[in-house]
Amino acid sequence: MNSSDATLVNRILAGDRRALAQAISVIENESGLELVRALSSEAGRAYRIGVTGSPGAGKSTLVDKMTTELRTTGQTVGVIAIDPSSAFTGGAVLGDRVRMQVHAEDAGVFIRSMATRGYLGGLTRTTDEVASVMAAAGFDVVIIETVGVGQDEVDVVRAADAVVVTLAPQLGDDVQSLKAGIMEIGDVFVVNKSDLNGADRAKTSVESMLALKSFSDGEWCPPVLLSVATSGQGVGELLEAIDRFRAQSAEHTSQRRRLHSKERLREIVGRRFFEYAKRDLLEPSELDDILHRIETRNLNLYSAADEIIERALRVERKS
Repeated sequence: MNSSDATLVNRILAGDRRALAQAISVIENESGLELVRALSSEAGRAYRIGVTGSPGAGKSTLVDKMTTELRTTGQTVGVIAIDPSSAFTGGAVLGDRVRMQVHAEDAGVFIRSMATRGYLGGLTRTTDEVASVMAAAGFDVVIIETVGVGQDEVDVVRAADAVVVTLAPQLGDDVQSLKAGIMEIGDVFVVNKSDLNGADRAKTSVESMLALKSFSDGEWCPPVLLSVATSGQGVGELLEAIDRFRAQSAEHTSQRRRLHSKERLREIVGRRFFEYAKRDLLEPSELDDILHRIETRNLNLYSAADEIIERALRVERKS
């Protein structure tokens, strides 16, 4: 690590918010490996809460009120707000920080909007690294708000210790369509905008779907709550439910973190090996040739992977 990175690490550990913002920018550009590595030993302290749900369910307002409530108990909060990417600049379109201006002067809150940059699953490629750096900076809680997601965009379950699924009333048959995906990852469900017609019906629908699953003794059964995020109604109950889940599901959280680490390790090793193959195994034009052969159906992906791996093994045997 060079001296400037070492200085940046020390500033982050000391709680310097400007240094944190600088480090996140470096990580977003996928050039902050040394920073993440240096801060990794401090990254496990924060409790990560994922807030997900369909577009228009009021996730941003709910996160804003959760942050306010957490601050009344003295906890510091980092917020990662995932937004769609601009087709022109690649940056975040919505900028959820605009919705959370009430926290702008609060040194105990740090909010960062991040663009998906085409990454699927509701998060970004570097969400986990940014959450780890926020944890290393000393935040007690890191809230990860996903972009508006559909039923199969459930990556947040691998990035958060507890997942809050936010729904809105008047979903009707849409609730049923969520069953096979996003409904399966929630630790707490919240029917937001419950001052609108249909809130009780939506709550009953979710409870009925959860009732189809059998829970063993001592296993956490996700509660279904009502909230009106604009007024803060129900936010205290939501945080109490998260606290109960945290207390009751320590082993589950440990298993989830272990699974997440396994998936991240697989992703990192795969990415690093591919970069190694491009750099050290393949000739400059060889990758384009392989891709052309795949495109013209003269080679399939599995055989291409086998060829590259076999070449790497031959290099290893020679060494």
